[in-house]
Amino acid sequence: QAEQALVAAKLDVRVAKAEFYPSFVITAGAGYRAFNPQYLIQTPQSLLYNLAGDLVAPLINRNAIKANFYSANAKQVQAVYNYERAILRAHIEVVNQLSNINNLKRSYDLKNKQVETLTQSIDISNTLFKSARADYMEVLLTQRDALESKMELVETKKQQMNAMVNIY
Repeated sequence: QAEQALVAAKLDVRVAKAEFYPSFVITAGAGYRAFNPQYLIQTPQSLLYNLAGDLVAPLINRNAIKANFYSANAKQVQAVYNYERAILRAHIEVVNQLSNINNLKRSYDLKNKQVETLTQSIDISNTLFKSARADYMEVLLTQRDALESKMELVETKKQQMNAMVNIY
């Protein structure tokens, strides 16, 4: 969008620059125009007023044309700044998402190790319970911790996938 706005601003500058030159307009109208009624029927004088108006208009409206040109130049500079800002913003968003994906991958790996360790601790607590070295409350607490860790692992995987979708 910013690129198209920049292209449009460049074209506006070209149009403003073209207004400095005289223009020849071909119209589909027919008729005579004259400031004096005696020249109404005489073709060259009647047409000459119209032609002279189109040729002299850039000289008469020079200040207005300059103002339009300066305005178009300023809008073009603003479009360049907006384009650069859009590129920077897009770059920052991509870099942030990539770092988010990397951070979530590291977090997922750590949580996965935590789940494996807690799963092993369930087996150890069951063995301790069977040998009467621990009560069943410790087994239940260990199972609860393992389950919470698995839930966090799933949540981290979901965040990782959402980050991959967001980068697209």
